[in-house]
Amino acid sequence: MKIASKMFYCHSIVKYQRFKSHEVKVGNIGIGGNNPVRIQSMTTTDTLNTSETVNQCIGLIKAGCEIIRITAPSRKESENLFNIKNELNQLGYYTPLVADIHFTPNAAEIAASIVEKVRINPGNYADKKKFKKIDYSRKSYDEELKRINERFLPLLKICKKHKTAIRIGTNHGSLSDRILSKYGDTPRGMVESAMEFLRICKKNSFKNVVISMKASNTIVMINAYRLLINQMNIESMTYPLHLGVTEAGDGLDGRIKSAVGIGALLEDGIGDTIRVSLTEEPIYEIPVAKKLVQRYVNRDKHDEIRKLHTNPINPFQYFKRQSNEILNIGGKNVPIVISNISNIKKISRLSLKEIGYSYSPLLDKWNISDFAADFAFCGDNFIDFDFPGTLKLIYNYNFWKKINQKNTFPLFESIKDLKEFKNKNILRFLSINASNLNILRFSEIKKDSNLVLILETNNSHGLAEQRRFFIEMLNKEFKHPIIIKRKYNNSQIEELHLFSATDIGGLLIDGLGDGIFINNNNFNNKQIIKLSFNILQATRTRISKTEYISCPSCGRTLFDLQETTSKIRSKTNHLKGIKIGIMGCIVNGPGEMADADYGYVGTGHNKITLYKEQTIMKRNIPSNKAVDELINLIKENGDWKENTL
Repeated sequence: MKIASKMFYCHSIVKYQRFKSHEVKVGNIGIGGNNPVRIQSMTTTDTLNTSETVNQCIGLIKAGCEIIRITAPSRKESENLFNIKNELNQLGYYTPLVADIHFTPNAAEIAASIVEKVRINPGNYADKKKFKKIDYSRKSYDEELKRINERFLPLLKICKKHKTAIRIGTNHGSLSDRILSKYGDTPRGMVESAMEFLRICKKNSFKNVVISMKASNTIVMINAYRLLINQMNIESMTYPLHLGVTEAGDGLDGRIKSAVGIGALLEDGIGDTIRVSLTEEPIYEIPVAKKLVQRYVNRDKHDEIRKLHTNPINPFQYFKRQSNEILNIGGKNVPIVISNISNIKKISRLSLKEIGYSYSPLLDKWNISDFAADFAFCGDNFIDFDFPGTLKLIYNYNFWKKINQKNTFPLFESIKDLKEFKNKNILRFLSINASNLNILRFSEIKKDSNLVLILETNNSHGLAEQRRFFIEMLNKEFKHPIIIKRKYNNSQIEELHLFSATDIGGLLIDGLGDGIFINNNNFNNKQIIKLSFNILQATRTRISKTEYISCPSCGRTLFDLQETTSKIRSKTNHLKGIKIGIMGCIVNGPGEMADADYGYVGTGHNKITLYKEQTIMKRNIPSNKAVDELINLIKENGDWKENTL
């Protein structure tokens, strides 16, 4: 049954249930409907090199990949898909293959008779991007839609004949000039770009379609998927969704960014297939995707969360929840990071190095890193030396009241103790479980302008339960800052990275949370602090380092992407707040790195073109000189700082 709501984007935000899409068959694999969330990846080999591509496909299949995408930028690559598929079949592998198409409809039409699915980008399938603003009349815009219809229909006919699926893959950075002229560089523009093609599919009774809304910016990506569901609901469409954060990068950054974007949607039951895009060998994407998906098996068995009648959060546009400003918490401040040092037997100056504070005995001076905790929770563990002035300590209330120490603050576990506390001018913390909505009945707490809540949850559907608490705070107009606290028992560091990025990042994306507090006793504080700042960076709520928008390598890549990314990172990772796009080819070039400050784009074999935002600054530089030229470009624009470390 169609759900009529201006804000509808999932079946429930308090009860986990998969969003109901119809099934699309991709060869022998079903996507959507009652099928599990499918895992896919993309080859990085030259499509014309049959043996290398086949070998990489086999490696992906053995790792658990269920659908494999292969780039087909021209007719000859599309034609060679026959040889790749045939060789795989002869070896006993029947995993569905997807042809990745961008600018060449005739390549898509060839591939559609060979492989099980064809991916097209609506931003460049029928349009040529020239980065020009165009003023359309209603008539001229309708003429453009008619042209798209004529260009797209031949592919639909071939796909119908061969029972081939289509993915309409919208990318934030490659919207057509026509869409940008009408809707701007927005999630709404991404949705309309896809809807133009979906309406043609619906009109021609073609249901074998999967859709994606990819972006490097996690806020844009999540808002676009939600808007898409809302628009499909209005137009009675139920196409399955392919999730992914494009140009996520490599290493920890890439995994956390992917978890924030993909995980936040999976939490609401959204997504029928996922691809984790890492600037690494594609086989490393599969374990990450598996961990993200496996977490939602039996998630519907979670403890009940109280029903919700009014939700003031706009799911389609980012707004930060308004809260009181207390010292450096809440208001317009960036989210704080709290570290747990209460379990250290004897806290020393050396102990603080793990949370970002290094002491020099010779100079009697503290050095503070970019990844330094704002607060440290000490519990009942007293620090008996002069700690850095920028660090603030939190003690359990009953211990705190016995000491007299500057820059220390009490944590209350009891409402009774909090109400009896006399000094109303001091910052204090109250630990509260998200299931305890009864606290919001206390009018005296509402008036307490120096109170910060530390919000915990024991629910397996914890993001939803904590979000439910935030919504109740909004509805009752409580302005207290809220720290998102999550405790994990994971013994695998990658699980901790992925799950905390999902749980905490998903709330930050909705504008909720004035700080984060991750607790896991299996890993040291340095690892937890680095994780915390990476989550804030991935959600763009606190920028503490250089950001790299780096595409995963594929058969179109014109230089060694992994080696180059590593080299650029090693020379620029001290440029806090700068965004650098590193793109393997012109397809993933100036468009895909949408909001990067600088771009490094492959435009020929070992030839690089450098961008300042979306303006070409230097063309066709030999790749062995291009990194130095990038640094010179950053210096010329006044954004370079010498690395003092």
